[in-house]
Amino acid sequence: MPPSALPDTSAPATPADLTGRLYLGCDYNPEQWDPAVWREDVVLMREAGVSLVAVNVFGWSDVEPAAGRYDFSRLDAVLDLLHAHGIRANLGTGTSSPPPWLTAAHPEVLPVMADGTTRYPGGRQAWCPSSPVFRRLALDLVEQVARRYGSHPAVALWHVSNELGCHNAHCFCDESARAFRRWLEHRHGSVDGLNRAWGTSFWSQRYTAWDEVLPPRLTVSTPNPAQVLDFHRFSSDELLDHLRAETAVLRRHSSVPVTTNFMVTAHQRQMDYWGWAPHVDVVAQDHYLDHRLPDPAAELSFTADTTRGLAGGGPWILMEHSTSAVNWQPVNVAKVPGEMLRNSLTHLARGADGLCFFQWRASAQGAEKFHSALVPHAGTDSRVWREVLELGRTLEALQEVAGTTVQADVALVFSWQSWWAADGEGRPSTEVRYLEQVHAAYGALRAAGVTVDVVPPGRSLSGYRLVVVPELYLVTDDEAAAITRYVADGGHALVTFFSGIVDEDDRVRLGGHPGAFRDLLGVSTQEFHPLPVGREVHLDDGARGRLWVEDLATLTAKPVRTAVDGPLPGVPVVTRNDHGAGVGWYVATALDPASYAALVSEVAAAAGARVEPAAGPLVEVVRRAGAERRYVFVVNHSADPVDVPVMGLELITGEEVRGLRVPAGAVRVVREKEEL
Repeated sequence: MPPSALPDTSAPATPADLTGRLYLGCDYNPEQWDPAVWREDVVLMREAGVSLVAVNVFGWSDVEPAAGRYDFSRLDAVLDLLHAHGIRANLGTGTSSPPPWLTAAHPEVLPVMADGTTRYPGGRQAWCPSSPVFRRLALDLVEQVARRYGSHPAVALWHVSNELGCHNAHCFCDESARAFRRWLEHRHGSVDGLNRAWGTSFWSQRYTAWDEVLPPRLTVSTPNPAQVLDFHRFSSDELLDHLRAETAVLRRHSSVPVTTNFMVTAHQRQMDYWGWAPHVDVVAQDHYLDHRLPDPAAELSFTADTTRGLAGGGPWILMEHSTSAVNWQPVNVAKVPGEMLRNSLTHLARGADGLCFFQWRASAQGAEKFHSALVPHAGTDSRVWREVLELGRTLEALQEVAGTTVQADVALVFSWQSWWAADGEGRPSTEVRYLEQVHAAYGALRAAGVTVDVVPPGRSLSGYRLVVVPELYLVTDDEAAAITRYVADGGHALVTFFSGIVDEDDRVRLGGHPGAFRDLLGVSTQEFHPLPVGREVHLDDGARGRLWVEDLATLTAKPVRTAVDGPLPGVPVVTRNDHGAGVGWYVATALDPASYAALVSEVAAAAGARVEPAAGPLVEVVRRAGAERRYVFVVNHSADPVDVPVMGLELITGEEVRGLRVPAGAVRVVREKEEL
């Protein structure tokens, strides 16, 4: 059943006894350790300042060792032990990975890939999101857990499953095919409606009955892009439906807030979290530095700002991050001294009130045994443990920041659905990838010293000085109208290439690109000219572009930057258009980072947006504010000290400052006061 057909069970709430505080937390897997270790662990947790512990996240085989036979003795003991030491529990429903007995008895729940092959137990998340058998057995477990612990004094938060869709977002089995058809009928109403939406007159794909429709299984040629897009939507909704089903059980037995851990990261694009966020009480996010990216620290900041957007601008929880290396990248880079503190406080600067880690104690066995933890293999006589203690002390020094919100007057529009569509097959260039263009725009804003709210398309943009729209390939009429109306009312928008091209069914908007934004931007493109890898185009101000140029004509816009070489010398590449009371800028190439940051600075200044003069590619300056107090966070990633024009009380060192010097690799937080 599509989530829209379920009753809305969302209700704003915050974790009990953690409201109004900054808190340190972790995942804990006591089933991996002897009970004697548990007693040592809770003492160390108190020493570190840990106040929220996620347990039973992967506990299914421990609490239900055989079908219908439950053993809660160990979980009882762990929750009682945490409670006795004043530590609250983020209690998992335990459903994230089925135990071997389940898949042995019900192999039909196993997920099937696009090529028809089955994925088997031995890892995690070996289940089909559309399986009614898995859903029934999972909800049976949730019922037992919720009944037993719904009023347990240790429980501050419910944790549904774990990283839903991390490995099993897409299943192509027959059960998924049936569920996909039901979803399509709900969305399109009839087979004729489906044919119109999917453009099935192309390649003789017209359907005459629902039972002819399949998921986009592996084909001998390019698949129907609208079919693939709808399958992405369906798959996200199926997992959301599971989240809501577990949540409904929990709420029958408990008033404790409910969450699950989102994955707003570069390597996860399967879930449209704009649709998920209203269905959790507390927005929570997992994030790990990805060293496959050119700038992992910038991506960390982007995901933190996006998570804050999902939380509606309010505080959120960083449910997982790492003290040092992870275990799942080609090269698992360890964090250098001070890096963990910088990472943690960057999330805090950008709106997180809870900082939690995977995991408490590094595993001795299993697939994640080389993943870092608060207590590493080396134990407490280690640099990592000493840095954990430092982080705990720092959070105590920053307690007054809790509940304040990030101040931003610039928005960046980000869309999972546009990501799905823009990166499909048969596009003008496989070198143009949606998230890379989003990261490039965000990186330019960050380098220019601009703090950004990340927002979904269609949301009201009132109050923002500037809105940046990178490669919004897919946009609905209403979403495009929201941006156009914002500019007409006096706002400034910066739109980049390959935006406004198709509607919600991946149908090209005819009449000249950029389609939905043609009138707003005052330009028209007859033809795209993607650039081969290694080829650049030079602009008349010395900037360089790559990946893309366009046969661009100005209608009402004025050229700002022009190509001097490449396939289209003399053609405008950056334009500015007065539209109503506002201004629309267009960028028809992928600018080099320095030129992009310079353009963003120019556009932000014209829009009257706030720019932090001390900020740059290696220095982040972010402001949080409450009703009476304002705070300035400075995160210095560079090898040199940086001076910031701010005055007030620096909370970490306790020093009054009139102009702040932040040492290399350090973080400082100032409670700001005005010059008298």
